Amino acid sequence: MKKLLAPLFLLVLWINNAQDTELKSQVRHTIDELTEFVAIPNDALDHSDINRNLSWLTKKFNERGFNSSVLPTEGESLFFAALPMEDDKPTILFYMHFDGQSVDPSKWDQPDPYKVVLKSKEGDEWKTLSFDDLKEDFDYDWRLFGRSTSDDKGPIVMFLNAIDLLKKNNVKIPFNIKVILDGEEEKSSAPLPKAVKEYRELLEADFLIISDGPVHSSGKPTIAYGTRGITTLTLTTYGPINPQHSGHYGNYAPNPGFQLAQVLASMKDKDGKVIIDGYYDGISMDESTLNILRSVPDDAKTINDHLAIKQPEKVGAFYQEALQYPSLNIRGLSSGWVGEKARTIVPESATAEIDIRLVPETDGVRLKNLVKKHVENEGYYVMADVPDKSQRMKHDKIITITEGTVTDAFRTDLDNPYGIFLADTFKKTFSEDVVQIRIMGGTVPIAPFINELKIPAFLVPLVNPDNNQHSPNENLKIGQIAYGIQVFYGIMSSKMD
Repeated sequence: MKKLLAPLFLLVLWINNAQDTELKSQVRHTIDELTEFVAIPNDALDHSDINRNLSWLTKKFNERGFNSSVLPTEGESLFFAALPMEDDKPTILFYMHFDGQSVDPSKWDQPDPYKVVLKSKEGDEWKTLSFDDLKEDFDYDWRLFGRSTSDDKGPIVMFLNAIDLLKKNNVKIPFNIKVILDGEEEKSSAPLPKAVKEYRELLEADFLIISDGPVHSSGKPTIAYGTRGITTLTLTTYGPINPQHSGHYGNYAPNPGFQLAQVLASMKDKDGKVIIDGYYDGISMDESTLNILRSVPDDAKTINDHLAIKQPEKVGAFYQEALQYPSLNIRGLSSGWVGEKARTIVPESATAEIDIRLVPETDGVRLKNLVKKHVENEGYYVMADVPDKSQRMKHDKIITITEGTVTDAFRTDLDNPYGIFLADTFKKTFSEDVVQIRIMGGTVPIAPFINELKIPAFLVPLVNPDNNQHSPNENLKIGQIAYGIQVFYGIMSSKMD
């Protein structure tokens, strides 16, 4: 028996080593392809950038045997691709986006954010490496720095290379595969709802997988069953029609900064809970739901240490519970001048930018109306435009409130059979428990697909939690490339029971 076990063990070891070598080779190819893709600027605000990326995507997907189309919308075009369809197979629709946030090169630790830089960490410092260091071997802890390496070009290239690996291994995919790539996710995908209606037949599928955002901070395989939505408000209060000398008019001319501060402070209590009437209406969680939330391996101490805060706000008893409620966030404040440019004036206005993260139980328009009603109750005359002199003379306190569009939240039931399939696939692929998140804090514009196509959706994040998405020095850990290829390979090579 021992004589039989030894060769069997060596065979298993040889197979595992061969698989690791094959995967690492594909990761190496992914790095080159991602570097090429990132080199094409993709500012969501630049139409020509988006068109150049569409050309690259068309070439790369067609090389893999996809039939592809560029789908015009009222804004930037969508990219669609599909492998040849078979009627007896269920269909997966994959959603990712190829546009990126704008960059300020002066804030990056490299000359060009669109030219990928390879780095390794030594102590607390990042050391730049030569791409020649990848020729012999490479470390999965090394990182690729560049705009959209993680958000969201990395996952797109991981997907393409998983397709390559499936073909190399002659794997017959048990699903029809469709891909829709968004060209303006970073500016809220406003044309998407109408576009999904227009291209409904083309997009029909059994379920939707979104690959965007980071895996759980534990690094474990992660599935999220929903994401919060978002809407925005801009609030502006007014003082004198022009800035005035604070010595001459301080104590006389109303200060818009103080007015705005008082309005904002009236919206929350000292624990951070919104006290606008009706803001949390409709939200309740039973013990079963709370147990699911508690099962996510978050560590409050680690989160607080990362944020450098002593105590969190008291909206929910712990992090995951907090995400089940709509937020009210001041994302920016402006009045007069600060720092070296500060001036001794009473400013003419003060502005607050607010974002509201939505959950499925809340309606974005309703919440915005609640905020406006609250401001009115604080004694303000609410306008949608900048007041002229005659309007200023009629009202003691004026505030302008302008509204942003609404991106709805979504949430799929945790016992959905496609979700169970994904969780089982991940567990088999990685031999460890899967982190299942009821709803993630971020926003992905997926509600139009769910509302129009009537299909369940799942967020399958792939990149490292500390990837600096939307920020300078965005990066992708090379080990996450291996993870992403394995995720896509596992999904597209597994049959549903």
